[in-house]
Amino acid sequence: MQKILRILIIVAMLITAYLLILAWRDDYAGKPATTQPVATQSSNTDIPSSQAAGDVPTLTAGTVADSTNQQGNLISVSTDLYDIKINPVGGDIVYAALKQYNATKDSSEPFVLLEQNATRTYVAQSGLTGKDGVDTAEGRAFYSSSRSSYELNPAAGSLQVPLVLQKDGVTITKTYTFNAGQYPINLSYNINNNSTKPWQGQMYAQLKRDGSSDPGLDDKGMLGLATYLGGAWGVPADPYNKLKFGDFGDGLNVGSKDGWVAIVQHYFVSAWTPSNSFDAKFFARTTGNDYFIGYNSPIINVAANKQITLNSTLYAGPKVQSQLAPVAEGLNQTVDYGLLWPISKVLFAILDNIHKVLGNWGWSIIVLTLIVKIALFWLSNKSYVSMAKMRAIAPKLQALKDKHGDDRMAMSQEMMQIYRDEKVNPMAGCLPIFLQMPIFLALYWVLVESVELRHAPWILWIKDLSAMDPWFILPIFMGVTMFVQQLLNPQPTDPMQAKMMKILPVIFAVFMLWFPAGLVLYWTVNNLFSMTHQHIVNKRIEKQMQQRV
Repeated sequence: MQKILRILIIVAMLITAYLLILAWRDDYAGKPATTQPVATQSSNTDIPSSQAAGDVPTLTAGTVADSTNQQGNLISVSTDLYDIKINPVGGDIVYAALKQYNATKDSSEPFVLLEQNATRTYVAQSGLTGKDGVDTAEGRAFYSSSRSSYELNPAAGSLQVPLVLQKDGVTITKTYTFNAGQYPINLSYNINNNSTKPWQGQMYAQLKRDGSSDPGLDDKGMLGLATYLGGAWGVPADPYNKLKFGDFGDGLNVGSKDGWVAIVQHYFVSAWTPSNSFDAKFFARTTGNDYFIGYNSPIINVAANKQITLNSTLYAGPKVQSQLAPVAEGLNQTVDYGLLWPISKVLFAILDNIHKVLGNWGWSIIVLTLIVKIALFWLSNKSYVSMAKMRAIAPKLQALKDKHGDDRMAMSQEMMQIYRDEKVNPMAGCLPIFLQMPIFLALYWVLVESVELRHAPWILWIKDLSAMDPWFILPIFMGVTMFVQQLLNPQPTDPMQAKMMKILPVIFAVFMLWFPAGLVLYWTVNNLFSMTHQHIVNKRIEKQMQQRV
């Protein structure tokens, strides 16, 4: 029985390691990075084909307003959260820097989410296509702006950036609205038809990205393999789905008033959500080295001397669940905690509330570890009592082995009698490991996916709890605690098992070298609490056994 116990403990720890390795390998590696020159001018391939229901006219060549100036001077927008640049050609957001997040741990430059340059393309596009649309096969529309730069006044609370185009008696006003303290950006198209004939077209909004690598990955060792880079979409009936870049070519045929489409990367996401006033048709496609995911509106008809306004929302920022949830149902699930998401959400909620009090994520992880230990105290205590009794009766079990030799039947019968007399359950020793395994895996995803822990320091040399320990001190110390904890457990009588148990701390210490320092901190502190608990129980049981003698 003791042999089975040892094997189960080893199997539980190896299963934990195996599941984490699978998390690296499967699903969490984006399309291999490619680096190629990126055109700075708009191209016709940016314009999606119509996907609305019914008889839809195809894109036809038309006059692009002010087509002689296809590059334009970028319009700058500054808010408390963003540095934004808008290209008047198409009115696309071609640059978005997040002021609240540094590019790297030691950088003073903001993290750049959207950009278009010679090595990388990742932009948020929108436009009007169809019969009278201003984005045609000849190129994108050119909008005029009364100012070249805008800055949000915190006292005002919001900032509007209007872009205007006039063509054939129709005035199109494309307006971005930025709100203080909020990442969602509101987009509206006002189509004012002052002509004598009806206007017909469609709105589209899409994200365009090339196959370049994820700039959200710092030097995190092997952790860098464990993040998803690709597309995602959701509708109320099916709120979260991934769509890898390699599957964009297969298209996306989903429609919804309240859905969303996105491109997801480590810690950050960009997403378009249509207004719930119309049924949008989602699409995904590839053109050359570029990937597109977005939506088309139905055909819009604006009668002469009438106007209509179409709305959409762009989210381009960190994966903060409280900011994502109000934008669209399921968008907060881009903070992807995997199969153990119920446990991960509880752990993060507790951790977040502790951090609000302590102000340090490292100490918060330590307090979280203590809370988990208290929550599991009753079950853990029963396990430690059983293991302490196993330790105390180990000499009796060894004597049985010496007495019966190869007579396993007789030895097993007497061994079971000793277990009954001492009220020992050998299998109870597996309980702490099996209880900790899902918590350990769930916390791993919390550390990997929660942007709140990005670049979060603890003390001294630990400058980023979401990255590996640069000096490997925590993993080595964790291995030491595992070894000491083994000494407190009943020792295996089988020499081969004894060797395996001694090697196991070394294996796990090496394995944890590349894991987030916060995760290693949790496991180390958990070991320290467990050692203390087990030592106290061992002393108490030994005293009770001596009193009985």
